[in-house]
Amino acid sequence: MAFSRRAAAVLVIFFIAPAAPHAQAVQRSLYVSVLNDAGAPVPDLGPSDFIVREDGLAREVLRVVPATDPMQIAVLVDNSQAARDDIADLRKALHAFVTAMTAGSAAGVKNELAIIGLADRPTILADYTSDAARLRKGIDRVFSTPQSGTLLLQGIIDVCKGFKTREAARPVIVAITTEGPELSDRYYDLVLEPLLASGAAFHAIVLGPPRGGTSDAERDRGIVLDRGTRETGGRRDNVLTSMSLTPKLTELAAELTHQYKVTYAHPQSLIPPEHVTVAAAKAGMTARGTLIKERQQRKP
Repeated sequence: MAFSRRAAAVLVIFFIAPAAPHAQAVQRSLYVSVLNDAGAPVPDLGPSDFIVREDGLAREVLRVVPATDPMQIAVLVDNSQAARDDIADLRKALHAFVTAMTAGSAAGVKNELAIIGLADRPTILADYTSDAARLRKGIDRVFSTPQSGTLLLQGIIDVCKGFKTREAARPVIVAITTEGPELSDRYYDLVLEPLLASGAAFHAIVLGPPRGGTSDAERDRGIVLDRGTRETGGRRDNVLTSMSLTPKLTELAAELTHQYKVTYAHPQSLIPPEHVTVAAAKAGMTARGTLIKERQQRKP
């Protein structure tokens, strides 16, 4: 009889021990956009529709739900002299974007937006609010400033500092910029560092034909627009005419309001992964993801 008890104990240990590594895994999440070939959000996806990798290693996707957490959206607007002929279309596009982003979800969740001008120096035209009327007043304050350049890079740095102070849980940056002169005296790495640390998704719409600027500031801006959007799970769109701003911002609003929250198993490790990527499992779909920082995931 005693032998049977010992054998049973051994069997229990044998079956429980393999579960220990999985029990030590922690959960991490991303906000993910999935678009079809036409650029429209894809609905009704589940865990089997996503592939998450950390430094090239596949991770188990645990659950997928609609992303309903409210966003804190900084809208950076180039109102420099280069945008002089585009102000009317720019305002129209911003009004449509604000309407879409402040509509509120079925659960009553409302996003907060701020409108920030970039001419000469970053200037708050409307502070963070979910009140569409206040945001529209800020949009109506968007005028082209004569003999001015834009400070997009400085604006990104300032916004990221604000996100940190506000402890923003789901920060987003939307920049509408021209190909006009960039006056920020900030190297690209001094912009990318706080941007990546903030956990914000960076989206940019660049207005006008490429100028191929040769100044150091314009080269740094080009790097930030390329790497910043790509490495934060955002998107970059180039439009030749300001008449395209409204449809582009409408597309972006649809994407932001139809994201998923994808949660996966991450093995405990003292060394965090350098790269986390997400992809759609099916052909004909494009996925982009923004990793939710640990401090943001701890917020209730």
